[in-house]
Formats: sequence, structure tokens, C-alpha cells
Amino acid sequence: MLVDTKEMFKKAYEGGYAIGAFNVNNMELIQGIIAGVAEKKCAVILQVSKGAREYANAIYLKKLIEAAVEECPDIPIAMHLDHGADFDICKQCVDGGFTSVMIDGSHHDFEENVRLTKQVVEYAHSKGVVVEAELGKLEGVEDDVKVASGEGSYTDPDQAVEFVERTGVDSLAIAIGTSHGAFKFSGDPKLDFERLEVISSKLPKGYPLVLHGASTVIPEFVELCNQYGGDIPGAKGVPEAMISKAAKMAVCKVNIDTDLRLAMTGTIRKAFMDNPSNFDPRKYLGPARDAIKDMVMHKLDILGNVNTL
Repeated sequence: MLVDTKEMFKKAYEGGYAIGAFNVNNMELIQGIIAGVAEKKCAVILQVSKGAREYANAIYLKKLIEAAVEECPDIPIAMHLDHGADFDICKQCVDGGFTSVMIDGSHHDFEENVRLTKQVVEYAHSKGVVVEAELGKLEGVEDDVKVASGEGSYTDPDQAVEFVERTGVDSLAIAIGTSHGAFKFSGDPKLDFERLEVISSKLPKGYPLVLHGASTVIPEFVELCNQYGGDIPGAKGVPEAMISKAAKMAVCKVNIDTDLRLAMTGTIRKAFMDNPSNFDPRKYLGPARDAIKDMVMHKLDILGNVNTL
């Protein structure tokens, strides 16, 4: 069933787990994600970035997600816009049937972020759509999000309270040390759990927080990519134990994109090398789809989101 995130976040907060929010770009990704979610019996967020809309065409992605809803009518599925850059793209998605949108004004100053977020909230809420926003700035590169090292900023707890009160936003992505892309840490990984606890304690009880840039960049898949012709040395993600800890706190949604890319790309690279005479896309996209399913099931275990329907 196609739903918004209100009920799934409420259950996640009370149950001490987080909902997996998986970025989708094509059919195999959606099929692999839904297969994993169906086996783990839990709700899911399928999220679409601006880059995905440009690559696959927004109509095709919407229809693929609708196919997933039809195939698995008992699974709560939210269709979410990831990192909406302005009011116009959020409006397009609200009008186009999305059940949730993110307006990312984190690159603006505080007052402009408040103004822009409030504008999106007022329009989305009038159509029954929920809104996520971001306060604080994550470093790294992912699609159109590009923040250089040293230019990020952690979320200020007092500003978070003011921001939520003034905008009426339904959930808030915070910056506590995660970053976008496959190269998250040059030294020892560290997340500011004390900051997370303070933000949560200052906001109304049950208010859902969101963690972006939280892929764990599993070494096995980095090595798989590199073994079969890839060139991504030094990739390092957030340790799984840290993600599990955040999911037991007030984090109700964890974004996962890089790990899906690594699983799909590594599997396809291996298929090409193992059978260079093959030119049937089904013979390499099929195994890639299976790898996505396995990755999703692994992630759901980390998030604690298993048998939660």
C-alpha cells in the first residue's frame, strides 16, 4: 500500500528501530529492494533524487513504484523525494502523487532555510503530503549534493527546536558526523551521539529524526568492485554498530544509496569478467538484482526493522 511516513515513523520511534530509505534509479533496484523488504516483513521508503528523475524519467519511476505497491499490497511503501532543491520540484512531486518530499535548504542561511521549508510544508500539507527538511550541512558528494571537506556543519540543538517550531516540518535530517558518498572518514569514524541525544530531548517526544550519508560502505563490496576493474581505493563508511545505535535512539529514517550502488556495480563487473562473451542484460542485471535484495536484507537487520508489520 502507498502511504506517508507518519505511522511508520511512530512505530519505529516506539519500537527502537529505523525505516530503511533506499534510493531507486531503475527497475532492478526497485525489484531487489521490494524482494528484501517482503522477506523481512517491514515498511520501506523508496526515494527518488533529482538525478534519478532526470535519468529514468519521473513517470517511469512512479509507475515502477506503483508496480511494487500492486505486487506487495500488504507492505507499507512511502514514495519520497530525496534532496528536493527548491519549491518547484517539491510541488511537482506533491502534485505527481508522492507521499513524502524532502526540501533541502541546508545550503542556505538559517532564515532562508526556514522560509523555504515553511513554503513547502504549507503546500504539501494542504495536499496531505508530509515533509522532511535538513538543518546542518553534510560533507561529501552524492548526485547534486556537493559539499567540500571542511565546509560541513553540525546541527545546533537550539536551532533545531526553533526550526521545527517555525516550519511545522514533519521530520528533520540532522548532521552529526555522517557524510555523502563512499569516502566518509579519513581517520577513525565518529558520530556525535551526545548531540543526537540533546536534539532529541529538546524536541517533542516522538519527533522523528533522519540520518543521511549513512551507508556503511561494506569493504567486501569495495573489494569486489576493485577486484574486477574498479578504482575506488580508500572508501570507508559508517560502522554498522553506529548505525544500529542511532536507530535505537530517535533516528527513525536512515538513507541508503552508496551501498546499493556498490553491490550492483561490483556484481555486474564480476559478471562481465566471468563471462566476457555474454551480451544478454538479463544475465548480469539478474545477479545484480539478487545482490540488491541481499544488501537490503542485511541493512534491515542493522536497522532492527524486521517483522515489524
